Amino acid sequence: MKVPLLNLAGQYLQLKDEIDKAMGTVLLNGSYIMGPQVNEFEKNIAEYLGVKHALGVASGSDALLLSLHALGVGEGDKVIVPTFTFFATAGAVCRLGAEPVFVDIDPVTYNLDLGMVEDVFKREKIKAIIPVHLFGLACNMERLMDQAERYGVKVVEDACQAIDSDVDYRGRKRKAGSIGDTGCFSFFPTKNLSCYGDGGLVATNDDVLAERIAILRVHGSKPKYYHRVVGYNSRLDTIQAAVLNVKLKYLPEWSRKRRRVASSYNKAFERRGLERKIACPAIADGHVFHQYVISVDNRDRLAEFLAKKGIGTSVYYPLPLHLQECFKGLGYRPGDLPASEAASQRVLALPIDPELQDEEINYVVDSIFEFYSKECSCD
Repeated sequence: MKVPLLNLAGQYLQLKDEIDKAMGTVLLNGSYIMGPQVNEFEKNIAEYLGVKHALGVASGSDALLLSLHALGVGEGDKVIVPTFTFFATAGAVCRLGAEPVFVDIDPVTYNLDLGMVEDVFKREKIKAIIPVHLFGLACNMERLMDQAERYGVKVVEDACQAIDSDVDYRGRKRKAGSIGDTGCFSFFPTKNLSCYGDGGLVATNDDVLAERIAILRVHGSKPKYYHRVVGYNSRLDTIQAAVLNVKLKYLPEWSRKRRRVASSYNKAFERRGLERKIACPAIADGHVFHQYVISVDNRDRLAEFLAKKGIGTSVYYPLPLHLQECFKGLGYRPGDLPASEAASQRVLALPIDPELQDEEINYVVDSIFEFYSKECSCD
């Protein structure tokens, strides 16, 4: 049996007629850049997220960059970033001449260690913080926003892996990415809500920030050919917006199915008695499982074994950001952020697709059981 990490073609085939029609409409009307489908998608996603403004941009990376730029982050500023995340989170900080201040993670949720965040706030002048809702599980935004407000720090939510994730915030449910000064989203083809290329979005409730980002994404011009600032070429393609309009209505169902797959994994691991060998993610309310990530001993050998069984896996992330060569000048050393360093040696993402069947889940778990049975027999 083959169980790929993701089945992107399978999702397309399910929606083929709708997607082909939506793309064909764009191709026929010729409005390929900032066409009406972009505005339609921005309205639809703003309503879905519960925000005043949603602005389509070229990628999730650009969403972070434009957010920081619009907030005035620049040369010499310091921005808190988790060290255990995708490179783009810190890359956006550096591109503006600011300095990333790396913070460790909670070893259970993989999100920012808010105790360490508080310590950094006390000892350093911080301009902004980027909480990453990693693997589809939202950070504790109520506590983080209280901290940020107390120290006058701007908040840019990196929700690129967490669209549709729910957050308990001051007595009601909110969507990840709808709480900070801005929320950033990616529609990269592997995301829970995806297009067929690069695409991103900035969400905000701040009218001034929305206006700045709208100008920045079109070379800093308003009106056309009159430039207030030096901006970027960062627009969501019309054809990608058309695809996202089709897919958005299926997002709640896909989120429910992802939680079902994650729950089935956890139950299958429990039936196999693997709780002592494997740390499974908790099925928390609002978790949308962009990845289903386990923590294991002998991670690399297990990944090689599963590959031979036809099972796709991936490692997010094999080297924390504070130990990357390009950040050597910041002075971090091995051992400085131990929870992230340990996670980088132990995490393994298993296949997580809304349409994954129990037979496939059981095959993955049985294969892992087989691996550890052999490992134990060799001890």
